[in-house]
Amino acid sequence: MSTFDPKSILPSLPEDPGVYRYFDEAGTIIYIGKAKNLKNRVSSYFTNTKGKDNKTRRLVSQIRKLEFTIVHSEFDALLLENTLIKQFQPKYNILLRDDKTYPFICLTRERFPKLVTERRINHAMGTFFGPYANPKLMNALLEMLHQLYPLRTCALNLKESQIEAGKYKVCLEYHIGNCKGPCEGLEQEARYMEYIDQVSQILKGNYQKAKTFFIGQMQDASTRLAFEQAQEWKEKWQLLENFQAKSTVVNPSIHDVDVFSMVSDESLAYINFMKVINGTILQSQTWEVKKKLEEDEAELLTMLIWEKRDQFQSKAKEIITNIPMSIEFEGAKNTLPSQGDKRKLLDMSLKNVLYFRKEKADRKAAEESGGDRKMRVMIKLKNDLRLNDLPKHIECFDNSNLQGTNPVSAMVCFKNSLPSKKDYRTFTPKTVEGPDDFATMYEVITRRYTRLLEEEAELPDLIIVDGGKGQLSSACDALKAIGLYGQIPIIGIAKRLEEIYFPEDSLPLYIDKKSESLKLIQQLRDEAHRFGITAHRNKRSKNFIVSQLETMDGIGKLTAAKLLKAFGTVAQLKEASEEDLAKVLGKMKALQFKKQLDNL
Repeated sequence: MSTFDPKSILPSLPEDPGVYRYFDEAGTIIYIGKAKNLKNRVSSYFTNTKGKDNKTRRLVSQIRKLEFTIVHSEFDALLLENTLIKQFQPKYNILLRDDKTYPFICLTRERFPKLVTERRINHAMGTFFGPYANPKLMNALLEMLHQLYPLRTCALNLKESQIEAGKYKVCLEYHIGNCKGPCEGLEQEARYMEYIDQVSQILKGNYQKAKTFFIGQMQDASTRLAFEQAQEWKEKWQLLENFQAKSTVVNPSIHDVDVFSMVSDESLAYINFMKVINGTILQSQTWEVKKKLEEDEAELLTMLIWEKRDQFQSKAKEIITNIPMSIEFEGAKNTLPSQGDKRKLLDMSLKNVLYFRKEKADRKAAEESGGDRKMRVMIKLKNDLRLNDLPKHIECFDNSNLQGTNPVSAMVCFKNSLPSKKDYRTFTPKTVEGPDDFATMYEVITRRYTRLLEEEAELPDLIIVDGGKGQLSSACDALKAIGLYGQIPIIGIAKRLEEIYFPEDSLPLYIDKKSESLKLIQQLRDEAHRFGITAHRNKRSKNFIVSQLETMDGIGKLTAAKLLKAFGTVAQLKEASEEDLAKVLGKMKALQFKKQLDNL
């Protein structure tokens, strides 16, 4: 193939919308792009080459042929570009085809339809809903529908002639109340189809018709004094209400919107898609795309939006994004909300994207560490506690006292999952009298982090409090008082059931007992307890010795403390010479003290 000469070709290019294709020496398509103005867009590759990144310069150096197709509009160019990229998969284009096949829910087209899951669409089989990027959400929805309606699950051919001939017998599902026995003609087809209509509406995200039906049945049963039936209908209505309440994230008046958010760096783009109907998220997916060239963010996002809307069969008339789309789709307006419920949806989408990116980065760091256990445990703990950052620096607090005497609080520090003993600290409460764990925790947390702030020292990535909701609440109050609340993640661990408590959440988290992250939390808690008990014993022993020494003539509390500081124990005092004692007490007092000490 001859050398490509852009100077001879560019002047003759049309200024219309279209799609262009670059070929290499072997005649292979290496890049496909769209343009609002073909002449301007194609010319931009061959002018100001110094301002291009390395990948774009490499692409240009390999171009040996150019072909283009003129279309009516930029939107048509997008559609053609999308189709051609999927067909030829050029090496310099991002890969649009997702290798995954997501499951669908199919409402079968047969007498007495049933719900089945499929990964391939076959419209002859029935009506398809989905696909569901989150199979757990799909299974929860199916489970709820089977609780609400007596839908059959068998594969029997329920033709009227087959049923009248008595070819089938009811199965266990009938006997346990999950099915009304259409196989023996025990279920009216009209009634069953009424259920199917409501199921179809729920799968579309419309709950009102089903709720109205349940309320009507409940009221009818109540009027007939059939209170047990009324209770059953009430429970179904409540089940649907609770499911919708858990699914609804914003105002239900937001009827049908697609939400897309994207963040990107030099080599990767991260995108989240949420399908929202009546304030409920019916679909959600986050994925990454490897950038091949220096793609424009708006164009890249627009292309990906088209791809996902096609894959998820979305016809939403509003598309919410954090970056303006490069073109507007026919029949769909692009919105960039700055406040209100739509902004909440966009923030939620962005939160998913940022979490996904951080998780990917953490996983990559773990792989690059060669499977290092310490890194693996920190990543697991970060994910279990839903932290924003790796907990490389953790501090754990424990209070220790015996019947209110000699109270001591201990703080142990782990860095990179290992004890950092030089950073361990003990605290003797100064403002608390008696055994008050809550007040002690408040004082200790205040003292510790006030000092770190004053010294401009490194703050921890996670604080752990040994105790339940009470101790955690006191620690949170202390952080609020010094302006650190919300800046440092903090949890409490209750001993009995190893329950993890979060601030302002009454429900605990239970981490798998075999989890490495729980074992790390337990190790911190146990180490804080050990260190606190040791400090408590030392303090108690010191106080006991001081009390013993105070019983001797001429020895007060201050002098006893000086002796203890100089010699450590009673045994070492007894072994000390008069000369050594005189250095602390003076010659005459040392002689008198030595005689009393020998009798102790």
